[in-house]
Amino acid sequence: MIPITDDIHLAEHELEFHYVTSAGPGGQNVNKVATAAHLHFDAAASPSLPDEVKRRLRSAAGRRLSANGVLIIKAQRYRSQERNRDDAVERLVSILRNAAAPPRARRPTRPSQASVEQRLAEKRRRGSRKQSRSSQDGLDEEE
Repeated sequence: MIPITDDIHLAEHELEFHYVTSAGPGGQNVNKVATAAHLHFDAAASPSLPDEVKRRLRSAAGRRLSANGVLIIKAQRYRSQERNRDDAVERLVSILRNAAAPPRARRPTRPSQASVEQRLAEKRRRGSRKQSRSSQDGLDEEE
């Protein structure tokens, strides 16, 4: 079992790994050994995730979530298959923790009295500056 939060745990059999040859560091080993790990997690069909977490996961996962609800994480940061596998699981846990945390409710705020007065004073200054640019008593219009 992989702990996500206190109440959410993933079973190991829900994760599916595919290994491919990796780009990046590794020398000749890169061409011979499949070290990159692709983690596939079917979030839509997972019995471990509550419905509200699945809904929030759509926005938290972004492009990593396919149209049919499969979360795909590609890990190729390290030279060994085992470390890439662990890295993919850590990233999955991080994404699921973000999705499991309910969004904080927005508390509406009001501007302070001083900021309102400052804004109105600036408005008056700007208005008087523009007023001073206009023609005075129609002198420019008669010429």
